[in-house]
Amino acid sequence: MTAAPAGRSRVGGAAGFAARYGPWALVAGASEGLGAAFARQLAERGLNLILVARRSEPLAELAGRLPTRAEPVAADLGTADGLRRVTEAARGREVGLVVANAAYAPIGRFADLDPEQTRRAVDLNCRAPLELAHHFLPPMLARRRGGLIIMSSLAGLQGAPPISVYAATKAFGTILAEGLWAELRGTGVDVLACVAGAVATPNLAGAKGRPAPGTRTPDQVAAAALRGLGHGPRVVPGLGMRLSAAVLSRLLPRRAAISVMARASADVTGPGPG
Repeated sequence: MTAAPAGRSRVGGAAGFAARYGPWALVAGASEGLGAAFARQLAERGLNLILVARRSEPLAELAGRLPTRAEPVAADLGTADGLRRVTEAARGREVGLVVANAAYAPIGRFADLDPEQTRRAVDLNCRAPLELAHHFLPPMLARRRGGLIIMSSLAGLQGAPPISVYAATKAFGTILAEGLWAELRGTGVDVLACVAGAVATPNLAGAKGRPAPGTRTPDQVAAAALRGLGHGPRVVPGLGMRLSAAVLSRLLPRRAAISVMARASADVTGPGPG
């Protein structure tokens, strides 16, 4: 019989997932939408949860509905103090999975944006996943099991006005996750970039005048990411979005891909997390 790779359980289903990525998971951006969907699905698989977002009330409400232990941590991961609060909350807990989902999307012409908005996008979308990886990956490597999911976006496959800075930060997240996936192959620690298209979250509903074709629900995106973890460097949820990703990144000339994304983003009307 061939031995299972280090840190990987031969037990299938939720028990196998919990053995491989538990007993605790940290979900950043967990107050609603996609982060809440990750929290529910991870709890269904038996993982205890550290739920992180800026707003304490929805975190506490979500934690009270989950079937496993859940600790809400109200913290802004775009700040050094917020990152410190999260690592302190995780002290003494064996965190086997980190979902870096928190994000900020400043919308508008770059020249018209407040530099504080663009700096916040870099701090939350780039620096926070980087710091979480620095903190949580070494203990996972020592245990030879664990996982990291970095949420990214089709916007990061090319320039995307009027969300140019957000798109650039999502390109960073995709490339970071893919590089870490390659570096950590064979260690028992899995890394995945989940490159999502439009997701039907409250933020999207408030920012776009109409849903884009192929829009996925938060539950569909979270399920695709969790299925894909351990099976490759990148997952794009939804057949339509996978086709869009292939067209944008492989078939269209760069100038045309940027124009397509600009048209797709034209009805985005206000800033918010993505």
